[in-house]
Amino acid sequence: MSLVLDSAAQDLLFREARTANSFTDEPVTDEQVQAIYDLVKYAPTAFNQQPLRVVLVRSAEGRERLVGNLAEGNQAKTAAAPLVAILAADNEFHEELPTQFPAFPQAKDLFFAERAAREQSAAFNAALQVGYFIVGVRAAGLAAGPMTGYNAEGINKEFFGDGDHTVLAVVNIGRPGDNAWYPRSPRLAYDEVVTTV
Repeated sequence: MSLVLDSAAQDLLFREARTANSFTDEPVTDEQVQAIYDLVKYAPTAFNQQPLRVVLVRSAEGRERLVGNLAEGNQAKTAAAPLVAILAADNEFHEELPTQFPAFPQAKDLFFAERAAREQSAAFNAALQVGYFIVGVRAAGLAAGPMTGYNAEGINKEFFGDGDHTVLAVVNIGRPGDNAWYPRSPRLAYDEVVTTV
């Protein structure tokens, strides 16, 4: 059975898409980021919650603050990327549920009154949104370099200043540069992943 998405789009979004480790100096515009967000905001989430928060790091001062909180192997490529996005989960997402899930506004207090429940739900649902964000970057014809090697507490302090956010990923964004790709690593085969009961 063939997929509805044409082969070129399948390659762009999935088969040929890779984590980029170098970028050209071509800027990523606010219009491109807006188009990405307008596409990916429809990611599926429980109760239509939208915990993802995105901080775009453009300034030299912001980049310096971020790079100082990254693992050594991630610092140079982040310092040189045209745009860097910090993707975090807002653990107070439930405050928006009455307007974002009007079919059941009492979900805010019924399911998310406890902080631990909010943190667990925010992390999972924002992670879904992160996946969509990366595919959206690819759909814009750009490359993404998502990373998790960082000091989360330091980034939270520097960019959010509260205990209400959990950093999930730092994503370098731009056009791929020279030697942007590491060799493709293997993937598990269908039969190794899928079972039928």
